[in-house]
Amino acid sequence: MSTPKLTPYDPSHEFLFRRTQALDAIFEPKSVAVIGASERQGSVGRTILWNLISSPFGGTVYPVNPKRRSVLGIRAYPSIGSIDETVDLAVLVTPAKSIPSLIRECVEAGVKGAIIISAGFKEVGAEGVALEEQVLAEARKGGMRIIGPNCLGVMRPTSGLNATFARGTAQPGNVAFISQSGALLTAILDWSTRENVGFSAFVSTGSMLDVGWGDLLYYLGDDPKTESILIYMESIGDARSFLSAAREVALRKPIIVIKAGRTEEAAKAAASHTGTLAGSDEVLSAAFRRSGVLRVSSIADVFYMAEVLAKQPRPRGPRLTILTNAGGPGVLATDQLVSGGGNLTDISDEAMDELNSFLPSAWSHGNPVDILGDAGPDRYAKALEVAGRDKNSDGLLVILTPQDMTDPTETARQLQPYAQMPGKPVLASWMGGAFVEEGEQLLNEAGIPTFQYPDTAMRVFNYMWRYSYNLRGLYETPSLPSDLAHVAERDEADALIAEAHANGHTILSEYASKRLLAAYGIPTVETRLAHSADEAVAQAEDIGYPVVVKLHSHTITHKKDVGGVRLNLRSADDVRHAYQAIQDRIAELGHPASAFEGVTVQPMLKLDGLEVIIGSSLDEQFGPVLLFGSGGSLVEVYKDRALALPPLNTTLARRMMEQTKIYEALHGVRGAGSVDMDALEGLMVKFSQLVVEQPRIKEIDINPLLASEAQLIALDARVVLHPPEVDLKTLPKPAIRPYPHRYVSDYALADGATVTIRPIRPEDEPALVAFHHRLSEQSVYMRYASLLKVDQRIAHDRLARICFIDYDREMALVAEDANGALVAVGRLTQVPGTNDAEFAMLIQDDYQRRGLGTEMLGRLVQVGRDEGLDHITADILWRNRGMQQVAQKLDFQIVRPDPEDEMVKAVLRLA
Repeated sequence: MSTPKLTPYDPSHEFLFRRTQALDAIFEPKSVAVIGASERQGSVGRTILWNLISSPFGGTVYPVNPKRRSVLGIRAYPSIGSIDETVDLAVLVTPAKSIPSLIRECVEAGVKGAIIISAGFKEVGAEGVALEEQVLAEARKGGMRIIGPNCLGVMRPTSGLNATFARGTAQPGNVAFISQSGALLTAILDWSTRENVGFSAFVSTGSMLDVGWGDLLYYLGDDPKTESILIYMESIGDARSFLSAAREVALRKPIIVIKAGRTEEAAKAAASHTGTLAGSDEVLSAAFRRSGVLRVSSIADVFYMAEVLAKQPRPRGPRLTILTNAGGPGVLATDQLVSGGGNLTDISDEAMDELNSFLPSAWSHGNPVDILGDAGPDRYAKALEVAGRDKNSDGLLVILTPQDMTDPTETARQLQPYAQMPGKPVLASWMGGAFVEEGEQLLNEAGIPTFQYPDTAMRVFNYMWRYSYNLRGLYETPSLPSDLAHVAERDEADALIAEAHANGHTILSEYASKRLLAAYGIPTVETRLAHSADEAVAQAEDIGYPVVVKLHSHTITHKKDVGGVRLNLRSADDVRHAYQAIQDRIAELGHPASAFEGVTVQPMLKLDGLEVIIGSSLDEQFGPVLLFGSGGSLVEVYKDRALALPPLNTTLARRMMEQTKIYEALHGVRGAGSVDMDALEGLMVKFSQLVVEQPRIKEIDINPLLASEAQLIALDARVVLHPPEVDLKTLPKPAIRPYPHRYVSDYALADGATVTIRPIRPEDEPALVAFHHRLSEQSVYMRYASLLKVDQRIAHDRLARICFIDYDREMALVAEDANGALVAVGRLTQVPGTNDAEFAMLIQDDYQRRGLGTEMLGRLVQVGRDEGLDHITADILWRNRGMQQVAQKLDFQIVRPDPEDEMVKAVLRLA
């Protein structure tokens, strides 16, 4: 094999070798300029400058004030451009109208980060919005990133940076706190000083003109100084960016959110404060569940959860064992646990026998485990040990009440060895004041979180198991419905919608709605169209009596309200009478003649089963939202429903159903057989596919969907379309990017064999395991620059992240042979905070040197062009000549700045 040509080292490529983050200029600056620095007592400009120079920040601080030669004894500069050195971060504290020109000056001076403290932007209306557009346009000319405007600023306690106008500086720690409310940050700062809580970052986002939730989550997710991320949110802003970042980061670090604006009144207050309307709270909760974010309801819970998740493992389920030396607190804890959705552990026979062997005969013999008021440290420790081994238990709470014979300090000391039980969190409630303080301290030092009251501990445990439940949904490998590949007859679906628009309709008839569902493989009741009474009779006799006759209309959707439905018809005369009666009723109500377009005829089915509803409507922030729940005529009465974001897979479909009350009934009640849950999951996957692939649909519902042991069948359907003149680009996009079918196609290898190249799916995990087992050590080493063992490569947590990707920030293509085996994987991943991406590729040994690598990389490059990327790069082993040659065929440059380095960089400039 020939040696690839090396491009001479060019310093302009240096940015490709430093994995610096775009937000480093804000969080890790070496120099800061305060534009608007002042000596006026009480001014924001003075406070910010003082906080910078009086904190442990080791960088250089430059006051900028054209009217003064010095500020607070430090030399002042008339403009940012007059500073001799390059400034990393500029903090702007000047009137809003001056900000666009000042940002322009900063960009010209090479400043890469800015914090705009000033208010007077979109929160004041149209004039402020126009100012923001000017600011953003100037910043983008130089790749500058901006926090704010209308914010408190940023603290980085771990490096001493305090670029805020808050009073005081947060202590260093491992928790990042991000807030849309500056006032709340100052209150938290005061609280944290009193409670000795430390932070890795303290960020006031303001109105998020540029840097948003996604940027901050990616940055802090990669930050080694941050172990958990706490958020006070008023509006989500770019929903797709937030969910994309949250889902990735939540797999590594807890993201805990308290969201203001649950009520309509609170949402209006948030809108006036931030200038951004808050979205539907119920939809937001669904989005948080989908991305693995933990939502809590109080500020105290934010910090409780940060502490607990840092100290204790997540529970595997909702079953808790309560140990107590008093009955009352145990009962209170049980009430809180059960009302919050948790369960008491059903103590196993083995654990019961062990407890009976040493506990007094008067113990409770159940859960809560009341070990009685005279319990000493030894009894507590032994009971905790036994309860911890119980296979039925997912977590433990130990309650101590200070009775005469109680020794809270020694009891805590003897519980310390049991602080870490694999997969089972241990919580404690040492009730009392000064008498239990020493014991509480010992427990906290051992990593057992303590709570003053047991009901608080129960609320925390319920948060914990729900959090585990949501995260497992991200990791679980879904199955692919067996007929999904043959479902989507998109051309037929497109034609149905185009026909409705051509006829001036924005509502599909029930007949057309059912045909649309059928195009996506969703079973519907057989429905025939009839434009005359004779035709209706012929259709009824062909179907077989009894039948149902309904008004066929594109304009009248509530057919029952206008007498447009006739049930249980058993003869030709019945059908003729129904046809004429429906026609007469429409005319009697004053509808135009065009409202009667004939009737549909369908069999009269026995409603032997459950009625559910599946639907979708459009949310302004999150795009299409799915609904599942109890259906039928009482759907608005029961209001048993769950929401989720499309697209679904089988795991997500099941999780959505589990949130409803009807879910239990679907498994069979009172002798009825269970619904085919696999089939129902598959149906919901297909429905979600329809929703994301047909953006012209504004609303759609199947109500009812008859679900029984024998069948799943849509009895009724309704589809509302956006008018044809609506530009699809103006509609809210799906918050989660759907499967990119356009990148699916076959490819003929050089020797004539054919493979299918397509984007990866979550269901590919088993096939990817088999793929890794077939790789040689040579191929593994060339890809990973080490002999990564197969058990490491096929670890479920790793493959779950590889297969269940966010198509909005990365693309993974797989090549599949005729037998369905994966033979190649290529990946393009966007570098957070940049418009660049990195590629990586791995090809099965017997498929190498057959043209597949070049084709796969070419398709990844096309994805990069479609997404408007600037650069695509890759780190390649110097010895991997084959991969370097493949890259060069596609115009990548190979650069090696350090001759001693084993890695070279492949660089393709797209912009």
